[in-house]
Amino acid sequence: MFAAGMVGALGLQVAVCIFLGYWIGSSLGRRLGDEKGWTVGGILVGLAVGILSAILLVKKVMEEADG
Repeated sequence: MFAAGMVGALGLQVAVCIFLGYWIGSSLGRRLGDEKGWTVGGILVGLAVGILSAILLVKKVMEEADG
């Protein structure tokens, strides 16, 4: 049950980071004039941040399980 909750939380965490990257990228793009480029960049940055935060969360949980 714990593993299922962890997978759901990781998926939600990555999805939220991607959405925030999209939102920030499209907002900047509208202000600066190149909406498509900023939006794609924001999505990619959000994906990278989401994956990194997921890795760090899993690492923390694994360390707590060992200790």
